[in-house]
Amino acid sequence: MYSKEETLQLKKSFWTAFAEAYPRKWLLYNTKIKDFSFKFHIDNKKAQVLLEIEPKDDDKRTIYYEKVYSLKTILLEDFLEDAIFEPHFYLENGKEVSRIWVEKTDVSINNKDSWEKTFNFFYEKMDAFERFFYEYEEYLKDLEINT
Repeated sequence: MYSKEETLQLKKSFWTAFAEAYPRKWLLYNTKIKDFSFKFHIDNKKAQVLLEIEPKDDDKRTIYYEKVYSLKTILLEDFLEDAIFEPHFYLENGKEVSRIWVEKTDVSINNKDSWEKTFNFFYEKMDAFERFFYEYEEYLKDLEINT
């Protein structure tokens, strides 16, 4: 078990090592669509690359999710064959979001031996997510115009 300080240092080391391994500017929150962002996640059991749709307004969130869902076949066949679609995902704080994500198990932020596999996973999957977004950006950004 790590102390709070050791855990913070380990996280910092992980993200610094990832940035050094893959020095590029990721899209993440810069989609120019409010409450529509790409995220990296890692804990002591798994790593995830995800698109989170999180407007406070449920109707708006549903519209955003359905717009992405309409591209599901393309996303699965051309970009991320293992993507998981979840229209109602509840965060630890109880907030409901919609999510599309990919996951790698058997990796851990606590296990430096798994970091390289995680970095490769993050790069491969986020790159695919970004290529998907950029190819369908105008269609997806139309969300802002119509909502």
